[in-house]
Amino acid sequence: MTRHSILLLMAALTTVSCGVKTGKTVQADSAPLVTSPSLTTAETIYGKVSGYIDRGVYIYKGIPYAKAGRFEEPAAPDSWEGVRSSLAFGPVSPHGPRQGWRDDHSAFVSNWDDGYAGEDCQRLNIWTPAIGKGKRPVMVWLHGGGFSEGSGQEQPCYDGLNLAKNHDVVLVSLNHRLNSLGFLDLSAFGAKYKNTGNLGMMDIVKALEWVRDNISNFGGDPGNVTIFGQSGGGGKVTALMAVPSAKGLFSKAIVESGSIIHLMDPKFSRKIGVETVNELGLTAATIDRIATVPYDSLLAANKRAISKIQPEAAASKVMDNLLTAILFGAEPVVDGEVVVSQPDEAPALEVSKNVPVMIGTVLNEFSSSFASMDDTLISTLMETIYGDKKEALIKANEADFPLSSLQDVASRDYIFRPLAYAQAKSRAEYGCAPVYTYLFTWKSPVLDGILQSSHCMEIPFVFDNVARQNTETGGAADAVELGHRISSLWTSFAKSGEPSAEGIPQWKPFTSKGGEIMFLDKESQMHSNPDAHILDLGDLSMGMLRAAGQTK
Repeated sequence: MTRHSILLLMAALTTVSCGVKTGKTVQADSAPLVTSPSLTTAETIYGKVSGYIDRGVYIYKGIPYAKAGRFEEPAAPDSWEGVRSSLAFGPVSPHGPRQGWRDDHSAFVSNWDDGYAGEDCQRLNIWTPAIGKGKRPVMVWLHGGGFSEGSGQEQPCYDGLNLAKNHDVVLVSLNHRLNSLGFLDLSAFGAKYKNTGNLGMMDIVKALEWVRDNISNFGGDPGNVTIFGQSGGGGKVTALMAVPSAKGLFSKAIVESGSIIHLMDPKFSRKIGVETVNELGLTAATIDRIATVPYDSLLAANKRAISKIQPEAAASKVMDNLLTAILFGAEPVVDGEVVVSQPDEAPALEVSKNVPVMIGTVLNEFSSSFASMDDTLISTLMETIYGDKKEALIKANEADFPLSSLQDVASRDYIFRPLAYAQAKSRAEYGCAPVYTYLFTWKSPVLDGILQSSHCMEIPFVFDNVARQNTETGGAADAVELGHRISSLWTSFAKSGEPSAEGIPQWKPFTSKGGEIMFLDKESQMHSNPDAHILDLGDLSMGMLRAAGQTK
């Protein structure tokens, strides 16, 4: 799921104490960069790695956590002799061209780093206050971009230095196989290809196993691991809670704008796989040649296959919300083994029953385009999108948010929020560990405020990188201060399972009856069922696709 994919849809509508393994945190922001292997070498079970020290934080990039040929299940990486230099990010999973570069505003705001592509992309990165045996909480970041694009380095705000330095945690980010390489279900072609529809998720499990086996040498506690991610990354977190092989590899989870609770039905994932093979001119007898098909040809064939199968899936009501429709064909497959069930069903909830979870969204998500429209145009577009639900939506907003303008009504998120609520409700009603829900409502002043509180907006705050990603946040002092508080909430949750921070009210766990939710802003507030009337209207997101002529 990408910010740009929805924007296109809307457009269719209109320190230096450097002793090795001392366990001591290096201080002093003004410290010079340290790049000597003699001062940064750390152990892994596969060999030694060296990195660098920046402002007191030890940083290692591009460490292999697994290896796999195309359409092979991930295995342990090869061991090596000597010290492996780990100064730069490793390859990212190949994916199609990022269309967001064509939009000046999107390119400016996000300032992506797309790195270099390679199918040997199973690499991870570490930021830690100190190396040697340690017991710091570990936070594993799963990047966005749906299940089709992105990387652990793609946005400046993904940098883990400030989280490690300011909050005494170990931050891990990673790359894994995406799109056709990670989620093309070829199981119809025999046991060799049994799990191809979930290779991307299996990569992530391998990364978590690497963390379990190695992170103590980087100052982290393998028994206190929190997985967190935004958008597609949140979807990966959600999916991991339905993966039995991941059980015990993390103890807490955070889902940011990523409650993707309806994953691929194997009936359709298999059809897509078969049609992709047909598109490539291959057969069951020649299927193994798919390992050498040029990547661009593979991706193009897969996209054509998805387009052919999608109408049948739509007619069968499998695509019941906007996210399901947009992500169709490039998601984990509910095969009953790797992914045991849909994330909101009992088998999956049982897998993650004891995992405390934070779940939230931002106020405007992908609807910020309305910020620059006048009321006449807004009214027309709302009629097109919501049809006979338009007036009911306006009245529901008036009941829930009495001061709402028409622009506020139109720009509010009706995509992720209902799914986040449903995910929280299913966990609460099943009797899972506490769930904490939030709505991030801070609005950016960048580009005269047109971004509002849009998709990805909370990430710089979560990483304490508000100033680093000032193209999105503006970088003002009050925003930087809010970033300190938000990142403290996230790291306190990683440490204890309960989010708390100075200047934030006591955060009460979600219940089905109370609908408790924290509004995160300059002045954060707890609310109870603040948007009950809106949620009662059910899913409103599919109207966007209908209005754009992409579905009936």
